[in-house]
Amino acid sequence: MAILDAAHIYAISSVLTASTGAVFDICSRRIPNALTASAIVAGLAAHALLDGLPGLATSLEAGLICGLVFFLFFLAGGMGAGDVKLMTALACMMGLSNVASLMLLTALSGGVLAVVLALVRGRMKETLSNIGSLLVHHCTHGVAPHPDLNLDNPQTLRLPYGVAIASGSILTVLMAVEQGGYR
Repeated sequence: MAILDAAHIYAISSVLTASTGAVFDICSRRIPNALTASAIVAGLAAHALLDGLPGLATSLEAGLICGLVFFLFFLAGGMGAGDVKLMTALACMMGLSNVASLMLLTALSGGVLAVVLALVRGRMKETLSNIGSLLVHHCTHGVAPHPDLNLDNPQTLRLPYGVAIASGSILTVLMAVEQGGYR
């Protein structure tokens, strides 16, 4: 019996990558391309080596799904490119069967962190008003960034979304383990 099977390799590499990305995001507000690019390659290669061509295909599909969904948030001005690349890398590592959980748990983690940040900074009322403004803007202008409520505005509350991504990744791994297997 192997000490680490494919599922353990995917889980451990995902948690390590996500945690490293979160630390970089907290410390420098950047997630390095070296981390995300190497993680994408490692995820694709691991699935190809351990699961063959079907594994490579589903790993690539997972990365494309997460990457494209989070790219829309980048286009809308609500997320940095490093966050998009980190989500893409983690999806490539975790595989297609974990994409829905990864995206949902990351979004929920981001929402919780945003509420905590707004409460800590005493800006909850303003944040709720901004959410309304963003909804109206994006309903009328699509994914175009809001002229004031985007990452380029230093007055807006910004959280290191790498932390939400790491939380979502860890929760995804824990949930998969709890359900009897990570795959």
